[in-house]
Amino acid sequence: MPAKQKQPVYVLGVGMTKFVKPRGKVDYTELGFEAGVKAMLDAQINYDDVEQGIACYCYGDSTCGQRVFYQFGMTQIPIVNVNNNCSTGSTGLNMARTTIAYGGADCIMVVGFEQMMRGSLQSFFNDRENPTGTSAMMMAETRGFTNAPGAAQMFGNAGREYMEKYGAKLEDFAEIGRVNHEHSVRNPYSQFQDVYTLDQIMKAPMIHEPLTKLQCCPTSDGGAAAVLVSQDFLDARPHLKDQAILIAGQCLATDAPSLFSKSAIDLMGFEMTKYAAQTALAEAKVSPKDVQVCELHDCFSANEMITIDALGLSEPGKAHEMVRKGDITYGGEMVINPSGGLISKGHPLGATGIAQCAELVWHLRGWANNRAVPSTKYALQHNLGLGGAAVVTVYCRPDRSEAPKVDTATIGKKNNLGYNPAVEAKGFTAAQCKAVLSRTKTSAWAMQDTQKKVEARF
Repeated sequence: MPAKQKQPVYVLGVGMTKFVKPRGKVDYTELGFEAGVKAMLDAQINYDDVEQGIACYCYGDSTCGQRVFYQFGMTQIPIVNVNNNCSTGSTGLNMARTTIAYGGADCIMVVGFEQMMRGSLQSFFNDRENPTGTSAMMMAETRGFTNAPGAAQMFGNAGREYMEKYGAKLEDFAEIGRVNHEHSVRNPYSQFQDVYTLDQIMKAPMIHEPLTKLQCCPTSDGGAAAVLVSQDFLDARPHLKDQAILIAGQCLATDAPSLFSKSAIDLMGFEMTKYAAQTALAEAKVSPKDVQVCELHDCFSANEMITIDALGLSEPGKAHEMVRKGDITYGGEMVINPSGGLISKGHPLGATGIAQCAELVWHLRGWANNRAVPSTKYALQHNLGLGGAAVVTVYCRPDRSEAPKVDTATIGKKNNLGYNPAVEAKGFTAAQCKAVLSRTKTSAWAMQDTQKKVEARF
């Protein structure tokens, strides 16, 4: 059993870029810089306060993190580069939380960024064993291969098994896609902001039944960042306590032997998600019924279906009934993926888990005014990477009270930005940027023209 956390850890600041189609127009140096500056502005800190940096990305050379962090200042702090497939960002958050909880640092910034290739995910190392090769072999043995993208086959097969075992219909998976696309309209950072009818979702090109194109997440470019701090750090800044969000429970888990049980659902990490959820909820001392808002890893609608079940948000085998009742959207039992989820918000792998964190932090602060979930006290995050890793996190306000209602004018005045970043995807001025960079150890050579390029987009 893991040791108990030594001290509480808070998310003090978050920031993110818009998620966009991968076209090679915005470099990872810019994505990471923009997200990091925004997170420090939100936390009202300076880079000299940051004691460690964690960089999260999957596609890039080995020290991309240093290239990004050096732009904030060359303060000689430890910088770690993390690659844990699609759960990379939340793995970075877990590393930061663990380090702070056990007294290793008081302030850590986690920055996730991804500059992806167009089209479906692909492997770049074909002269060695693929890390998910054993899963692909199991799929071939049990369900066979088609010409569809590999990830769509794997998750689609899990959806097929859910239909076979529990009676879910094609319409249920399509409804998940419809809801996520509808939610994304209110998220200014979302890659797609189009609303579709259920019929349009179902009639979109079939990728791998039950998954049509509008039920599959796109590849994306984007960045997100979070500043995590200790109790001591927060106590020294009492004026920021109202915006600090407690990580009440968290678990990073890997696969159990059931991964290779020949079940298509188990092959998608069902048991590690279930274990991570039970562990994180137990640490937070809450149950799934206490959760009002959830950001979960809907890389495909089929994964949202089986994840609802694995997280305990529905009775076993009843996730499709929850979908049919409208209990995953506004007016229902809870709201799942108010950001639009990966399906519509986009999925830049290294940034995804941190973007989920930002969304939930905004809800608990009472800043997500155009998509607020009534009476929110607890928020649940789930981020999954095949291969495998699942991170489940429970967030709440330090006193576990309901999220307040804060008007945009008050937010803009309090954060010195002049706007509410939860509902407006804006930027920062040169003066604001200067305020968060290291005061004594910046390098124009490390920065190059990144700041100018970022500011030119606002």
